[in-house]
Amino acid sequence: MKEPSRQARWERRSQTPLLVLAIGFAVAYAVPIVAPDASPEVHRACTRAEWVVWGAFAVDYLVRLALAPDRKRFVRSHWLDLAAVVLPLVQPLRLLRLVATLLLVGRRARMAPQIRLTTYVAGAVVGLLMFGSLAVLSVERDAPDGNIKNLGDAVWWSFTTMTTVGYGDHSPTTGLGRVLAVGLMLSGIALLGVVTANIAAWFISRFERDDQVERLQLAALRELQAEVRALRAEVARLGGERADPPGAPAQREATSPTP
Repeated sequence: MKEPSRQARWERRSQTPLLVLAIGFAVAYAVPIVAPDASPEVHRACTRAEWVVWGAFAVDYLVRLALAPDRKRFVRSHWLDLAAVVLPLVQPLRLLRLVATLLLVGRRARMAPQIRLTTYVAGAVVGLLMFGSLAVLSVERDAPDGNIKNLGDAVWWSFTTMTTVGYGDHSPTTGLGRVLAVGLMLSGIALLGVVTANIAAWFISRFERDDQVERLQLAALRELQAEVRALRAEVARLGGERADPPGAPAQREATSPTP
């Protein structure tokens, strides 16, 4: 059995700590939005926690890069991870750190072979709903013409946007809020496509498995029929031998008239 590489061992060991840090990031991101009247110390602590989580993911990327056998290939195949790490440095906004953390958590979650597609899709839906609601609330709550003023409105807007229903009772009025809306709509369409493809693949695999079982049963039946024919032929041959006792052919030759 081939021994896993150092990069694979690092990814396996760091997966759980990074997921725990991601949950801490979710809490640190949500507290200032849900409780805007909290003390400045709480807001500063949440901001520091967000940067710590981002730093942990950045260190993880650098370690994986150092352990990769082919670093150029690693950068090319993990360009999304690199963009997520560099993004907060370009413009250190809380929303960009949110996007970066979501991208990195999603990449690491997909690397885990024990996480099934259904679990990943469900987690992606819940995560997008939660973070989308918090993000649009933080952007639209103080907008002059905004109509998303509380968490309930934000969750309802996120749900209708992800499902592409769009009742129109709540909608973003700022440019950043509309960018969020586009992202949620595209994410909802993509997740719906994944679910539909997964269901279709399940039905196809089930039908193929049933067809294979039917073909195996038919082959076994044909083999059984061939064995039955061979057995009948053997029984007929044995019956013919028993019908002629020993010496019967010689007696028939002795008693037969001579020409």
